[in-house]
Amino acid sequence: MMKEIKIEPLPPKVDSESVTILKQLNKASRTLGQLKGEISKIPNSQILLDTLTLQEAKDSNEIENIVTTDDEMYQASIDEKVGSVTAKEALNYSNALITGLKLVKDKGSLTINDIKSIQHMISPNHPIRKIPGTVLKNPRTQEVVYTPPQNYKEIQILLANLESYINEPEFHDIDALIKMPIIHYQFESIHPFLDGNGRTGRLLNILYLVQQGLLDIPVLYLSSYIIKNKSDYYRLLQDVRTKGSWEDWIIWMLIGVEVTAKETIVVVNKIKRLMDDYKKEIRSKFSFYSHDLINILFKHPYTKNSFLERELKIHRNTASSYLNTLAEAGLLKKSKIGIFNYYINTSLLQILTNR
Repeated sequence: MMKEIKIEPLPPKVDSESVTILKQLNKASRTLGQLKGEISKIPNSQILLDTLTLQEAKDSNEIENIVTTDDEMYQASIDEKVGSVTAKEALNYSNALITGLKLVKDKGSLTINDIKSIQHMISPNHPIRKIPGTVLKNPRTQEVVYTPPQNYKEIQILLANLESYINEPEFHDIDALIKMPIIHYQFESIHPFLDGNGRTGRLLNILYLVQQGLLDIPVLYLSSYIIKNKSDYYRLLQDVRTKGSWEDWIIWMLIGVEVTAKETIVVVNKIKRLMDDYKKEIRSKFSFYSHDLINILFKHPYTKNSFLERELKIHRNTASSYLNTLAEAGLLKKSKIGIFNYYINTSLLQILTNR
């Protein structure tokens, strides 16, 4: 029978001055700062938020074996009527992230009530657990590896403690990049909701970095790193519970920040160069060039007439003419799906899907 694991309130006993932690912290901080700088060079950073958020949603859902294709997801992002169930799950995650960002920006804090709101968008009708029985199993062997707190009152006490840890710097005076993996571990170990804990916990990572001013918008997504190293992710979480191996877990997450930030810098710069190419091409060849048009073409890889109608305030026939002209010039690919024509920025789609 497995020994019971008790989750203690924060702060944990962590040697935040460990040479190995500080060495990796320096690398992660430096690369994250570079990413923040690259993002600031794009005039409308909202474009990055809209495009990259969906990729994070897709990756985070995939960790939970909720798999969708890029085409399904991007089609659903502009027309939910054509989306599969799994594509809509990705949209729920993306919408939850946007909602969380607004809450953090408006309030400067990240409360348990905020986290509840976010989780409800990810997994509706699965509130905080009040009935015992939830266990975590090894996905391969189905062996029970961890039983989270079962008592509702204990869950509430641990969540209140986590809220203080997130929002009160003096609660644990260490670098925010070291606190982020601690927060993630604690949330996943409390496992407060009936469903959606993993996705909510991963979303919490990036919102915390924005709250701490380490990024202006949430575009550092660790889910792709976790997918590539999934067994290490679960093993290291469990090692903290059973062995108190905080250093290994924190260093692994800091490596994830460094690796993911470097990958995101490449993606951001590719998108920026592609936007510049499109601006020059459209401006030099077509009279209908505008900044708003470029924003539409890069907000999502898929677009359609109604987007241009609404955003540019033009007639449907004019919007159709613009998009068909761009398709004929090879800047977009026209694709009929069902009764609708979609116009795909294939170059942007390639950047996003070949990360």
